[in-house]
Amino acid sequence: MGVTNSNKLINLNSIDCDGSLRVTLALTAAPDIITNPTDIVLVLDRSGSMTGTPLSNMKTGAKTFIDIIAESTGGTASGQIGSGSRIGIVSFADTAMDNTQLITSVDALKNAVDALVALGNTNHADAFTKALGLFDPNSSNARVIVMFTDGKTTAGGPPAPIAAQAKAQGVIIYCIGLIGSDGIDVPTLEEWASDPSATHVAVTPDSAELEELFKELAENISKTGATNIVIDEKVASDFVITSIVTPDRGTATMTDSRTLRWTIPELGVSASESALLEFYIRHTSQNPGTKLVNESITYSDSEGNVVVFPAPTVEVNCGIVVNPEECPVPVDLAVSGCSDSVLVDLGNVELESLGRIIQADVTIKNVCPGKRVALAAILTEVDGEGMEYQRGMKTVAIPAHTQPSCRDVLVRCIKFVVPESLAENGEPVGAMCGDRQFKMRFIAHYIDTDYRCCEAEVTL
Repeated sequence: MGVTNSNKLINLNSIDCDGSLRVTLALTAAPDIITNPTDIVLVLDRSGSMTGTPLSNMKTGAKTFIDIIAESTGGTASGQIGSGSRIGIVSFADTAMDNTQLITSVDALKNAVDALVALGNTNHADAFTKALGLFDPNSSNARVIVMFTDGKTTAGGPPAPIAAQAKAQGVIIYCIGLIGSDGIDVPTLEEWASDPSATHVAVTPDSAELEELFKELAENISKTGATNIVIDEKVASDFVITSIVTPDRGTATMTDSRTLRWTIPELGVSASESALLEFYIRHTSQNPGTKLVNESITYSDSEGNVVVFPAPTVEVNCGIVVNPEECPVPVDLAVSGCSDSVLVDLGNVELESLGRIIQADVTIKNVCPGKRVALAAILTEVDGEGMEYQRGMKTVAIPAHTQPSCRDVLVRCIKFVVPESLAENGEPVGAMCGDRQFKMRFIAHYIDTDYRCCEAEVTL
C-alpha cells in the first residue's frame, strides 16, 4: 500500500507575537496490495446536500479510486481487480444500502457509483453497519473502509460505537470529508478513523479536490511500505524550532534553528504502521497577520512514494510594537588564516539614546498631622518662542505624618526622563549638550478631610 496517508497539524489557530506552537507530522504506510490482498468498501454519502456538483465530483473521485486499484493489482486489461483484492460499494442517506458486494468487476463497480442519486438525511451508523457486514470473517484479506461524507449525522443512531467495533476487528478506516452546506464535524471524523487520525482523515472545502483525495489514497494503498524515508522540514522565517520530541519511529535532528530532518529506516513493510513526530516552534518577528508555519517540506523514500503535507497557517496577533533604536549596521572585516592579529579602522560611532533626566525635590508647607496629601508634578518644555510642550506628569500619594503639629514635608527624587528627540517642537536639538528650557508646576491637596456634605457617610 505504500504511504497511505500523511498530515501536518498545529495545536493552535492563533498566537501572540513571541508565542509558541506544537507541530505534528504524521505518516502511515502499509504493505503493497499485490502481496497483501485487500478488501475495500467505499462508503459514499448520497444525502440531499450532495445534490449537483458535489455528487458529480464524488463519483469521479470514486471511479478514479477503482481504476487505480484495478491497475495496481494487474487487472486493467481484463476489467477486473486482480491479485485477490476486491471492492464493494455502500451508499447512504436516510438509510444505507449495499450497492454491490465485494466484487472484482470494474464496470459493475463504476455502474453502481454512477447510479447514485442524492436525496434525504445522513445516517452514518447504518453506513458503517452495512460496510462491516460486507466483509467475510473467514477471509485472510486485509480490510479497509473508506468513508466519504459531506455533513453531520442527521438520522439513525450514534456511528462511533460501530466504527470502534470495526477497528477492534482489524478494519482500517479512512475518512474523506467535504465541508458541505450542513458543515462537517472534523473531530467526529477523527474519532471514527483509525489512529493516528492525522494520517487517516482528509478534509476539503472544495468538491473539485475530491478526485485528487481519492486518487492519492488509492495510489498510496496500492504501493508497498516505505523504506529509507527522509523528511526535511524548514519552518518559515518568522519562526524558530525550539525543541523536538523524540519520534516514535526513526530519529529527528535539527540542522539549524529553522530546519530539521526526520529519517525512518522502514515503515509499513510487513503490516500497517504509523509514525508521529512532534516539535515546537516559536514566533520571533514583530509582524502580525496570517503566517505559513513552514517554508518548505520535502519527502523521499526508496519506493518513490509521492507524499504531500498540508501547509497550515496560524494567525499571529501583535500588540503595539515600538523599536526606538535600529540595530547598528555591521562593519565587515576579515582576518587571514596565518595572522595572529589585525589592525582595522572601523570608522566613527555616534552616541545614541541621548537625553536628560530631571530629578526634582519639592517641600509641601504646613501639612497637618494624620492627613495624606496628593501631589502632582507637571513638566513642560519651552521653545525659543515661549511655546510650552508637555513633557509628562507624575502623581504621588504622600503618607500622613504623626507629629503633634503641622510640619513641612520634603518630597525627594521626582524624576522625569526627557529624550533628546523631544526637544522643543519634537525635533532633535542636534547637539548632545544643547540648552533646553523647562517649567515645572506642582499641585497639592489633602486626600483626607473632616468635611461632610449633608451628613454623607465617608469611610476613611
